Amino acid sequence: MTAVAAPAIAVRPLQPRDLDAVVAIDQAIEGRPRRAYVQRRLDAALREPARHVQFAAVDAEGKLAGYLLARHLRGEFGRARSGLRIEMVGVRRERQQQGVGRSLLQALADYAARKGVAELRSAARWNQHEMLRWFDAMGFELAPDRIVDCAVAGGAYRPERDAAAVGEAASRGDPNDYSVPAANDYERLARDGADLRSMTEADLPAIIRIDRLLTGRDRGEYMRAQFAETLADSAIRVSLVARLDDTVVGYLMARTDLGDFGRTEPVAIIDTIGVDPEYAHRGVGHALLSQLMVNLGALRVERVETILSPRDLALLGFLTDCGFLPSQRLAFVRRLH
Repeated sequence: MTAVAAPAIAVRPLQPRDLDAVVAIDQAIEGRPRRAYVQRRLDAALREPARHVQFAAVDAEGKLAGYLLARHLRGEFGRARSGLRIEMVGVRRERQQQGVGRSLLQALADYAARKGVAELRSAARWNQHEMLRWFDAMGFELAPDRIVDCAVAGGAYRPERDAAAVGEAASRGDPNDYSVPAANDYERLARDGADLRSMTEADLPAIIRIDRLLTGRDRGEYMRAQFAETLADSAIRVSLVARLDDTVVGYLMARTDLGDFGRTEPVAIIDTIGVDPEYAHRGVGHALLSQLMVNLGALRVERVETILSPRDLALLGFLTDCGFLPSQRLAFVRRLH
């Protein structure tokens, strides 16, 4: 079917009064109501307008014809290029194939140009054919990033992730001293190897220091903003820090998410994970993931996912060892300059 120009369509910022109409359009597309998720996205935009951008397309009668919700990307897993990630886009059934989605995307691209944003990003399942066709028509390409995920399975024990590292149970002394016999303690778990707790604002200086060691850049602004969003915008707080020798030596920032295209199950998204290089190979990363899975299992979150740069081979290897596999979701990008 050939798209035709949408008559008398105007694009404006999405407003709280649009909530019911957005929920109705989204339910018609997804086949289930997601009012709480849409409400959170609208609230987040009002609370932090510098991190979110949301547009509404309205017809001559002022009725909502479509919407687009996006958020700024400012450093997830060391990303250097600025970006906007499309989280939701929808068009009323009777207004589809009339250029409404194109008008919304053009508004987002114009906004990106004003803000110096380099690219638009999104993701969808490989079999969401209608969504994939729209991405293709709008100039998106398959991104080089890899999305990987893992079933939480109620936080059930997985030896590759949850077993304590060999020799870890023996001593907290010199990590290079392998002369001490390992304890024969089969009940010891990876998460027992560090003091793990929920992230607090007091942990931020240590987290920023570790991130600087890992990336070679000062991303303090990103880390502070990410922490604030984790507290305020996530339905459930799941970010963690690991301590050894009375010092924060590792962190994991994650959030729960029931949105995006085609999600049918509660999902947690890992935004970033880091371990102080001085404490590498001591099971800190395994401890953080092990505890995260237990927490998510208790919260009945069913899957956890993250997205990686193709250059992040070490992190990909670590996650693969912990049970992560290629996701059924594909990453897409439209480069603006």
